Amino acid sequence: MRSLLLGTCALLAVALAARADIDPGNFDRTVKPSDDFYEFANGRWLAKHPIPPSYRFYGVDNEVMDRNQAALHTILEDAARAANPTPIQKQVGDFYASGMDEAAVNAAGIKPIQGELDALRGIKTPADVAAAIAHFHTFGIGAAFFLASEQDPKNSEMVIAGAGQGGLGLPDRDYYLRTDANSVKLRQLYVAHVTKMLQLAGESASAAQGDAQAVMALETTLAKGSKTNVELRDPVANYHKLPLAEVQKLTPHFDWSAYFSRIQLSRPAAIDVGQPAFFQTLDGALAGTPVPEWRAYLRWHLIHEAAPYLDDALVQENFNFYGKTLNGTPALRERWKRVLATIDGGIGEALGQLYVAEYFPPSSKARMLQLVRNIHAALREDLRTLPWMDAPTRAAAIAKLNALNVKIGYPDKWKDYSQLVIDRGNFVQNVLRSNAFSVRRDLNKIGKPVDRAEWLMTPPTVNAYYDPSMNEIVFPAGILQPPFFDAKADDALNYGAIGAVIGHETTHGFDDEGRQFDPHGNLTDWWTPESAKRFQALAQGIIKQFNGYVAIDDLHVNGELTQGENIADLGGLKLAYRAFEKTAEAQSHRKLGGFTPEQRFFLAYASSWRENIRPEALRLLTNTDPHSPNKWRVDGPLSNLPEFAEAFGVPAGAPMRRPADERVVIW
Repeated sequence: MRSLLLGTCALLAVALAARADIDPGNFDRTVKPSDDFYEFANGRWLAKHPIPPSYRFYGVDNEVMDRNQAALHTILEDAARAANPTPIQKQVGDFYASGMDEAAVNAAGIKPIQGELDALRGIKTPADVAAAIAHFHTFGIGAAFFLASEQDPKNSEMVIAGAGQGGLGLPDRDYYLRTDANSVKLRQLYVAHVTKMLQLAGESASAAQGDAQAVMALETTLAKGSKTNVELRDPVANYHKLPLAEVQKLTPHFDWSAYFSRIQLSRPAAIDVGQPAFFQTLDGALAGTPVPEWRAYLRWHLIHEAAPYLDDALVQENFNFYGKTLNGTPALRERWKRVLATIDGGIGEALGQLYVAEYFPPSSKARMLQLVRNIHAALREDLRTLPWMDAPTRAAAIAKLNALNVKIGYPDKWKDYSQLVIDRGNFVQNVLRSNAFSVRRDLNKIGKPVDRAEWLMTPPTVNAYYDPSMNEIVFPAGILQPPFFDAKADDALNYGAIGAVIGHETTHGFDDEGRQFDPHGNLTDWWTPESAKRFQALAQGIIKQFNGYVAIDDLHVNGELTQGENIADLGGLKLAYRAFEKTAEAQSHRKLGGFTPEQRFFLAYASSWRENIRPEALRLLTNTDPHSPNKWRVDGPLSNLPEFAEAFGVPAGAPMRRPADERVVIW
């Protein structure tokens, strides 16, 4: 744990230590830029930065997160020891203190959830199973399926109830269904892990082994009824707003009225059932699976969800499977980092208020807004001339861009956690109460107008997003620091790094998913059939391109799964470059550090994706993540850009210059 003497001065020192710039010491000059730009730009950095034992990968995101965590650690330590804390400081500090009291957590063992475990013994009938599922949902355990509020895709001004597939302990449905040797072995290890966890929670070895087999059988049934991660990308195919009576017919063995009563939600007139076939499978499992097997399943999911916040034995065994086996991570993160992540997930906007007050100056927000305006101007020009868009689609696209909302740094209106009880008592109870508070807050939105001021990420988060239902791009303060963004850096660095992210998130509004939502966020087909056909033909080009890339061993990138992100990477890079070309720096052609402005732009882009990743994590993410591996997020889009080839003198036929007839041009 860091010293309690760290304070604001240390925080400022952390911030001042980072400056955006191109470091030639990161280059691998044994690799030609025309052969593999990712390795050229990052090779020596990759060699000098082995993955720390508690990380599954380590890259720029982690460098930034490490700085953020150091800052947040100081904030938490200060809050926990404050003599006269503000209400927010007290809530954050008490949560932190409860999590850091490792001796008390270990002494409590399984006791904090023993009452819940005991209650599961009383399950005797299918109705009891349904009641337990509902109870679990009230504090965020997604047993069997999930139900939450959602912005109505067909009426974006209103919030409705949405239900979808879930209830699995492995990362994805395919992990239950693949027949290759690695998948079979992984399932065996999963059953062994469930067995061990049930034993640590008090079951005998023989009972735990039988229950673990029951868990695997039931989860496999649910997996067989689930859609693939590619199928889940189609918003139209995953929207089925049904009257409650129709939902009840779909699942005759699940009493929805009783369910809503137990989660204290007034019966909604309709539910968006994302995957009706899954709910038919679930209904069959409720009718046909013996109650003791459901009891084992529920017991496992309770233990699994609570394990990271319980005693060391449960924490370590949970990590052994989900950290070591699935991701290849050798060691747990330090306790303070795990507690910090829990607080950010539970009361993140309370912690975020303390963070931005010290760490996000108004000048950063102003510079970011100017970058956004310039990149959106480049897209507006592009939309006016794109050859594959016809006039009606072009006009609608420009209208959508003009309606795009931009959120920078932190919310204008903070979430109110004043009714949430957090104390210095039991850590897992604080977690469960914060989960229940979040669930209640979420369910209370149903049937009400959408709050367009709400954020889906906390201010310290090192990420960004586009929300098609809100038609907005959001950049938390956490990502707005070097090397992604530096208010004092030259334009080449900012446009090449955060500028490409701005363009990426913006073009999500016009990719294979985002294009299906209108300027107001409604799921509406506003493209003409001809424009849609031309776009889809171009998208096939990028699918084919990325299908050809090998992620690891014999595992290829899934071009279908990753097409939206690949299209956004390509579009974001092009738009950022076009906006950069209009800057005085680009037009000066003045070299800096021996590089032209154009070269610095592309080097900034490539360096923002540098990352070492463990083989297990790479395999997992390739199977489940809609983003391509970082290497291909650099070399893939850059190989399509003539501007890049010109900047680095890439000859025809080189790997980093795709032939003209194979080059993907969308934006």
